[in-house]
Amino acid sequence: MPQAAWIHIVPPDEADENLRQAYAQCADPRTGEPAHIMAVHSLNPAGMLHHRALYRAIMYGPSPLSRAQREMIALVVSTVNRCRY
Repeated sequence: MPQAAWIHIVPPDEADENLRQAYAQCADPRTGEPAHIMAVHSLNPAGMLHHRALYRAIMYGPSPLSRAQREMIALVVSTVNRCRY
């Protein structure tokens, strides 16, 4: 079985102002914390914000796919990739 990659994540309480702002924009509304998929960009806050913009465009932007179809695709991909979420 392949070993999972390890990426250093700057914890929110150690974030500089730029990263704090990015974390705030990418926070999960239920927890107030950034999702792990966003936090992996902590060394590059601009990349985190671009990732968020891409996600929002794919999941919420105009598309021939319904929202439910997009969620199902995301679920299958996450399952195949053995994502925790």
